[in-house]
Amino acid sequence: MTTGPVTEERPLRRDAARNRELILRTAAELFAEQGLEAGYDEIAKRAGIGVGTVYRRFPERSELVQALFESRIEEMVAIAEEAADQPDPWEGLTMFLERAIERQVADRGLKEVMVQTIAEGDHLTVGRERLGPIIDGLIERAQAAGTLRPDVEATDIGMNLMLMSSMTMPEQPELWRRYLALLLDGLRAAPGQKPLPLAAPADEAMHALMCNLHGRRA
Repeated sequence: MTTGPVTEERPLRRDAARNRELILRTAAELFAEQGLEAGYDEIAKRAGIGVGTVYRRFPERSELVQALFESRIEEMVAIAEEAADQPDPWEGLTMFLERAIERQVADRGLKEVMVQTIAEGDHLTVGRERLGPIIDGLIERAQAAGTLRPDVEATDIGMNLMLMSSMTMPEQPELWRRYLALLLDGLRAAPGQKPLPLAAPADEAMHALMCNLHGRRA
């Protein structure tokens, strides 16, 4: 007697999970191309499903953005973990910077979601918890090896990632590589270096700084 209800429920759960993944993949493609302005109608059309299905899975747009952010954070974590596995600490740090910027430049939606207000900075909390310890490790390893200047902080790296990802234009899509090279020269430890002026911004200031960078209200 219990076989019937179980058999009926399982396909519904699979369909719901499949639709959710389809919506996330499609939204990620559209957001990468167009930014966060892409609407639910466009997502549904490209995914080949009804717009009502999109609304059922993600009634609030902030829920869709949050889910996409979390999936992107996992991608960034994978990049950071691969960088942390590099034998040379400086090479690991530079690899992370290059690949992280490359990923953000390729995906407008990822860059915009970094400054999108979701439940008062929940996205930053997720980023700090998942990425923070790995980036701290990359910095500490390079500083211990004497290749990264000792007064660089994690928030310095975070803000420069955001700045570098904006250094692109249609006629020079990889212009950011020029400025990354300049940044890396500034990050390298060198004999007789003067200390950096002022203190690095506090972790809590990152959201306001990113909003300021992109002309949004914090």
